[in-house]
Amino acid sequence: MSLLIAMISFSLAMSISPGPVNMVIVSSGASYGVRRTFSFVTGATIGFTLLLLFIGLGFYKIINLYPFFLKYLAIAGSMFIIYMGYLIASSTPELNIEKQQQPTFIQGFLLQWLNPKAWIASVAGVSLFSVPDSHQAFLTFSFVYFVVCYLSLFTWSVLGDKVTVVLNSEFRLRLFNRLMGGLLVITAIFLLYSQFN
Repeated sequence: MSLLIAMISFSLAMSISPGPVNMVIVSSGASYGVRRTFSFVTGATIGFTLLLLFIGLGFYKIINLYPFFLKYLAIAGSMFIIYMGYLIASSTPELNIEKQQQPTFIQGFLLQWLNPKAWIASVAGVSLFSVPDSHQAFLTFSFVYFVVCYLSLFTWSVLGDKVTVVLNSEFRLRLFNRLMGGLLVITAIFLLYSQFN
């Protein structure tokens, strides 16, 4: 039972803490609402879970042999996060959201695979909840993480949707989008900086 509590606590801490994916979800929730953000949340959750399984079922051995891989990933991932930040910051807050480019399932999926935070969380989770002789504990952890991640990311979309009470004008929504896009770019730069220091 204590192992299950540890799995839930780790998953919650890593999923609910602010990061690139959560910032995109808040911004999307504010601009498009919970329902239209759901596909991005789903893509991000499935993307992370598959990344966790990919690392846990063998790729972590390659990471141990070639640790510089994470540095290259940090560069590629940071560029993609900066691009997502630009899209958010430059989006126009029009009432007709059909014309705008809302975050998609594929973007959510790819953002996790290019997100250094997701890789670090996966490697840390694999090292904590894997045993040499069996995959049972790791597969349980992966299922727990999937559920907790889905709920956490969905919570961020609800938070974004609720913030629209304050963002009730085009000016405020534009300012919010620029702030969220800017924070995303700063996050990407910080992730890059932390990989090379």
